[in-house]
Amino acid sequence: MIRHAKPADHAAIREITIAAFGKPDEADLVERLRADGDKVFELVADEDGAVVGHIFYSRLWADSVNMYAALAPMAVRPDLQKSGIGSRLVKASLDTAREFGTHAVIVLGHPAYYPRFGFTAEAAAKVKAPYSGSPAFMALEIEDGALAEPVLVAYPDAFG
Repeated sequence: MIRHAKPADHAAIREITIAAFGKPDEADLVERLRADGDKVFELVADEDGAVVGHIFYSRLWADSVNMYAALAPMAVRPDLQKSGIGSRLVKASLDTAREFGTHAVIVLGHPAYYPRFGFTAEAAAKVKAPYSGSPAFMALEIEDGALAEPVLVAYPDAFG
């Protein structure tokens, strides 16, 4: 089941994120984003009452009237990776982003993974950001035309 994360999930989210990435950097990022009030939303994959995956969205500041969000990070318990949990998290999160009024989502992620959900480097071509130009820097329009014009986005301070 995919659901919104609760404070009671935070310890499990941290543990899964460290295990998935092999270091605490991304787990620390999640905690800083929460503490700074930069969270848009976060979802967890819950199997029989245990958190087994997590996805986090933070706000991006832009020189546009549109709302942009960053998908980062996403983590799935290592022993359950490649079982579809990550795909379910991404799909549910895009629906949730739409409900929150997000016009476009930006991700810095695996170029072989995120295109299956519609993310492309081409969609991010007009986005000016610290990570622009990297093949891992991709975007997805939720609302048609949200990325049609050049846009400058700034990530929350927690990203460094």
